Amino acid sequence: MTIEQFNFAGKKAIVRVDFNVPLDEQGNVTDDTRIRGALPTLKKVLADGGALIMMSHMGKPKGKVKPELSLSQIVKNVSNALGVEVKFAPDCAKADEAAAALKPGEALLLENLRFYPEEEGKPVGVEKGTPEYDEAKKEMKKKQKAFAEKLASYADVYVNDAFGTAHRRHASTAVIADSFDADHKMLGYLMEKEVKAIDNVLKNAQHPFTAIIGGSKVSSKLGVIKNLLDKVDNLIIGGGMGYTFIKAQGGHIGESLHEDDLMPEALNVMKTAKEKGVNLSLSVATVAGDKFSNDANRKVVDIFNIPDGWEGMDASEKSLEEWKKIILSSKTILWNGPVGVFEFENFAHGTGEIAKYVAEATQKNGAFSLVGGGDSVAAVNKFGLADKVSYVSTGGGAMLEAIEGKVLPGVAAIKGE
Repeated sequence: MTIEQFNFAGKKAIVRVDFNVPLDEQGNVTDDTRIRGALPTLKKVLADGGALIMMSHMGKPKGKVKPELSLSQIVKNVSNALGVEVKFAPDCAKADEAAAALKPGEALLLENLRFYPEEEGKPVGVEKGTPEYDEAKKEMKKKQKAFAEKLASYADVYVNDAFGTAHRRHASTAVIADSFDADHKMLGYLMEKEVKAIDNVLKNAQHPFTAIIGGSKVSSKLGVIKNLLDKVDNLIIGGGMGYTFIKAQGGHIGESLHEDDLMPEALNVMKTAKEKGVNLSLSVATVAGDKFSNDANRKVVDIFNIPDGWEGMDASEKSLEEWKKIILSSKTILWNGPVGVFEFENFAHGTGEIAKYVAEATQKNGAFSLVGGGDSVAAVNKFGLADKVSYVSTGGGAMLEAIEGKVLPGVAAIKGE
């Protein structure tokens, strides 16, 4: 069942949203992007004449009640965004009366799901790897199921619109779906768009297909890189992770970030790329700094000959020229991770240029582009290019696991995979 096909009239819908929004010290929302992202799904329930129950996590309270992470702080923002006065249930596990009293067109927000250890299903206060832990884990699974069933009991329909947590088998993201039949559980609009965008890249890509993978560590993206080698024509590797590849080939990388234990894997990736006919493009020259700081002295050096006392901090114009050619000739583009120390203004140029190339390929050449991961998303937003790429993913970890080829529990629980 899709959300578009379903009529919520006279039904109570419990919707898993991602309202994990940033707050200032006074508890004010500083960025409401995630609240706005959920509006199409939430408004559909209300417009049909349904009653709406929203549930979300905030931060990492690890099963303990932490007032500074209470969702009561965002009720006003959600009410304003929805145009409906949102009621609040201060205890997720005891919201029976509040849910039962909801009338069509009314909305209720439950307290932070992660105040309850049952949400994540991890034993608390027991050391991992001990017989006690295994026993506690079994017990916690039972409690998690009971918690999920409690949440399910408040509603007739379950909607998951929180892609950012789709890679977690939590009570509210996956276990709860077992309590609803196939006609009464569905993905929300945001989740549908995320899944479709990833499918466009992984299953229906037009060629040439280019993946731009940046960021600091090979270890965090190795699974992604390996899975993409079967799919892409071009693989651009930038950012801190590139220096592991350079050192593995015998390059001198000065003080640049790298992972010695990943050097054999880096060489293996290069070998596999060659065997599969994938054009693997590494930086040819780097903007180096003499310290890890925005005000470091800078100079452009050959990537294989970074002097001692200096470290690679940004992609050079020479590297960017090469990457621009590849990106502008692509029909499908996946971008995850910066190609320099994006948080430092003086070393953010390369990442900004990549954002412009991806937007140009999309707008002028009709490429399909998917951008995900904190700094990549920040770059397209910073340069006002978010609406110039095909899709900006909100779920960093979930997107990476999907691209790695892993099944996302939050999606599988609804699609019955």
